[in-house]
Amino acid sequence: MPRRHKLSPELQDAVRLRAGHRCEYCHASEQWQYVEFTMEHLIPLAAGGPSTVENLALACFACNRRKWDRRTGIDPDAGVEHPLFNPRVDRWNDHFAWSADGLEIVGMTSLGRATVSTLDLNRERLKRIRAADVESERHPPESDCRIR
Repeated sequence: MPRRHKLSPELQDAVRLRAGHRCEYCHASEQWQYVEFTMEHLIPLAAGGPSTVENLALACFACNRRKWDRRTGIDPDAGVEHPLFNPRVDRWNDHFAWSADGLEIVGMTSLGRATVSTLDLNRERLKRIRAADVESERHPPESDCRIR
């Protein structure tokens, strides 16, 4: 298994800036968290993935832990295996939208549904955080699709 090494502050800053300081999966804002988000390897180190800006995504601890080394998940509607969302290849708005109340991420495609299910993007803790953020008008992100 490849040895983990510390990523440079410049590399981490580039990943954070590109992600807008949001988890690239659940779109939680890093700004309002107690701990910094993690640098997630899209192609895991164990599978030969490099520690380059192209292979890194900003992920909250929970999304990173749930994704781990997975690259596929099951679409619960179709019952078929599908690749998970890859923020370097896929556009978030092509696969996800916020529920009308802004509390849940809705998978709009098989890829979206597999990702929502596998990463548990609507876990209760996140929904409570989102509810407070909706009330303070800092959620959902303006650039994200929303079901009306």
